[in-house]
Amino acid sequence: MTVILYSTHCPKCSVLEKKLKQKNISYEEVNDIETMKEKGYLSVPILEVDGVSMDFKTASDWINNN
Repeated sequence: MTVILYSTHCPKCSVLEKKLKQKNISYEEVNDIETMKEKGYLSVPILEVDGVSMDFKTASDWINNN
């Protein structure tokens, strides 16, 4: 499973990062704005799991259920 957190270290980004760590879910953090723009991400955080992108609420629910 490949998990990528697109983050600018905003408050919501920090919440997802904390939840991922609490659940011991390994992830890569990307904070390069140009990379986010290239992927079409206009707001953060975005959690990408095996190529599927999730907004904050969906990502939070996914973390809670894994």
